[in-house]
Amino acid sequence: MCRLAAYIGPDITLQQFLLDPDHSLYKQSWEPRELKYAKFNADGYGFGWFSEEGVPSTYTCILPIWSDRNLPALARTLTNSLWLAEVRSATAGNPVHQFNTAPFCDEERVFVHNGFIRDFHAQLLPEITTLLAPAITAEIHGNTDSEYLFALLRQILLDNDDLDLAGALLQLFEWLAARLTKKEALLNIIISDGDRLYASRHGYNHECASLYYTTDDEQFPGGQLIASERFSEDSFWQPVPEHHLLILDRRNPPELLPL
Repeated sequence: MCRLAAYIGPDITLQQFLLDPDHSLYKQSWEPRELKYAKFNADGYGFGWFSEEGVPSTYTCILPIWSDRNLPALARTLTNSLWLAEVRSATAGNPVHQFNTAPFCDEERVFVHNGFIRDFHAQLLPEITTLLAPAITAEIHGNTDSEYLFALLRQILLDNDDLDLAGALLQLFEWLAARLTKKEALLNIIISDGDRLYASRHGYNHECASLYYTTDDEQFPGGQLIASERFSEDSFWQPVPEHHLLILDRRNPPELLPL
């Protein structure tokens, strides 16, 4: 289990997004309020962003976020209009390793996942590997369910040129639902193509993990945010409904789609 967050809006520093809020993702690493199955998120962290040309990049570290001596300088100086981040609590079978630390990205998208799939390596991984194109398989370096979910999502997009990210996520969840009739899974995912944020609060045979959003936080004028836990007690933060997909972009009001 992990804690996630994302921002889209006017340019802000990484510090404003990751460190400054009262209940920032940084603070959620050691003092989470709604984390299931763990007390801390000390198994690494990472953040992702897009260049002015729309090229995604990520920075990951296997240390607890509070132990990375590079973060203060990065946070002060990096500025962007879209951020994704995760602080990690590793689950059994997914060791702490640079390759297992999110966010994950390809040439177009950045992806984070909070949750787990019960018995993933024995039950789903063999089938997923048979579906992936060699080019996608070659870019998988870790062994987490998260990275393989991202790979399967990329395969769905590769196989269906007419699908947008929302449609691809719907297909991904339909594929999982057909195979997880009795297995527990938590599937809070945030993914971005640089123009929008797509965030699911979803799961099977288990209460959904927490996820919130706001378009009116006074600390982020003109910005929209998603987070596993509210950054503040501001009443404008509201839960994403269970089994829904949230879409945020810069020009339109939030959109919620049932899953």
